[in-house]
Amino acid sequence: MDTEIVKKKHQEIFNSKPEIIVFAPGRVNLIGEHTDYSEGFVLPIAIDMGITVALSIIPDSEVVAVYSIDYDKKIVAMYSDFNRSQETWFNYPMGVAKILKNQGYNIGGLRITFTGNIPQGAGLSSSAALEAAVALGIKNLFNLDISRKDLAKICQKAEHEIIGVQCGIMDQYISLLAEKDKYMFLDCRSLDYEMIPCDFSPYHLIITNSNVPHKLSQSKYNERVSECMEAVKIMANDDSKKTLRDFTMEEFEKMKIHLPPNNQKRALHVISENERVLKAKKALSSGDLEAFGTLLIESHASLRDNYEVSCPELDWLVESAITIKGCVGSRMTGAGFGGCTIGLFSDSALIEYKKKLQDYETKFGYRAVIYESSPQQGARKI
Repeated sequence: MDTEIVKKKHQEIFNSKPEIIVFAPGRVNLIGEHTDYSEGFVLPIAIDMGITVALSIIPDSEVVAVYSIDYDKKIVAMYSDFNRSQETWFNYPMGVAKILKNQGYNIGGLRITFTGNIPQGAGLSSSAALEAAVALGIKNLFNLDISRKDLAKICQKAEHEIIGVQCGIMDQYISLLAEKDKYMFLDCRSLDYEMIPCDFSPYHLIITNSNVPHKLSQSKYNERVSECMEAVKIMANDDSKKTLRDFTMEEFEKMKIHLPPNNQKRALHVISENERVLKAKKALSSGDLEAFGTLLIESHASLRDNYEVSCPELDWLVESAITIKGCVGSRMTGAGFGGCTIGLFSDSALIEYKKKLQDYETKFGYRAVIYESSPQQGARKI
């Protein structure tokens, strides 16, 4: 964590000591990919990389001043004048503050300084971590009577209304509500969740950043959302079927003949992925990591073949991992078209995998970077 750095910079830039410092983690989704917007199930964990934020109050003021250490830029705005900045990074902290203000919370002027160690564009939720850290900092600074669950909804609202991204709630939930050595089982319809103990030993949970630049990911993402909605319209025979979450595999098998090829493939992924999440929860609860690993492999195959959101680099990383004895499973994680994979490796398998990654750079021209992680605690004052 960058506590001393952010403390020192805040003092230097604003000539003011921070009144609070907050750290919020990034996340990785173990399984349940592209199920959230079909109101399905997901299994995220918080990771040990995150965003550190220092905050102090500007008395009797409506001004918010934010300094990004990583961009080495300061931006100042008034609550009343702010809509959306050209500087995307500023919209996250300012957006959270503005939404809290709009919701009637009694907050004043703010000085905010932040830095982070989550690689951008890796799909590990640096933006949600920034929102979560700022939200928790403001809650504590102004003694706001608001739950962490509701703070997560404020952060999501900031994404929707200020940033302009129609994201789900998973990233904000796990960053604010995570518990150490537990994964979250989240129902994206009811927003009910459980924190369930998990232990990956004797395996290592490895995140591999492909470092592939995201291309077309937003347009393809929106396309997938539409294809899922179209599939529901065609298959639904009554009002009880609102999303793909409402269909079983048996129902899908009977109805798939009516679907165009692409919609059929998208629906097959989402419905089967929801079933895999429920099986994964059982496997993790019983300590059957081999069964869990098999589900990771099945998930990747479906994301590659049915949802078509993988890319040659991610496929290579997964194939290279699962052909090593002692790797029980691997898959792409996140929206796709780049980003990261996750995998479970024994000690010897991890050594072998690291050797194989040298070939990755030769083949694709990108340097894959690995991080070992385990489930971490959510956003906290430090």
